[in-house]
Amino acid sequence: MRLRRVTLLRSSFMTDAAALAAIHAAAFDNTRAWSADEIASLLDSRLTFVIHQPEGFALGRAVADEVELLTLAVHPAARRQGHARALLLAFEDESENRGAARAYLEVAQDNIAALALYKAAGYQTTGTRPAYYRHKDGSQIAASLMEKALN
Repeated sequence: MRLRRVTLLRSSFMTDAAALAAIHAAAFDNTRAWSADEIASLLDSRLTFVIHQPEGFALGRAVADEVELLTLAVHPAARRQGHARALLLAFEDESENRGAARAYLEVAQDNIAALALYKAAGYQTTGTRPAYYRHKDGSQIAASLMEKALN
């Protein structure tokens, strides 16, 4: 599997942001998905970067020696094929290239697959944000705060 690292250019924000938003909506169908405008706004910052392949993407923001994984989304039709793991590894590589020594993320506590992915990759739970995510039915779920030292 070959991953492409892409930093979106201003002229292509909306086209690429729309594709990313479609993947995000499919991947997170039980919550409010990010719109193309929201993704484009994030990508407007020189601190934000995206790693993507046709099946999914990882969006991060690096500041000083820290990086936050803002979202990692894989289309449901492509799950359980190693795409999330490959995207996470590419995200970490790019984070290190940008000078990050530590990575942070938040994940819904009911997202068992993502929790397993992050734990297997060496992330450790450091805290909880109660009622952080809201499902479409109005129910709320806590977020686990996780972090990892990058090599």
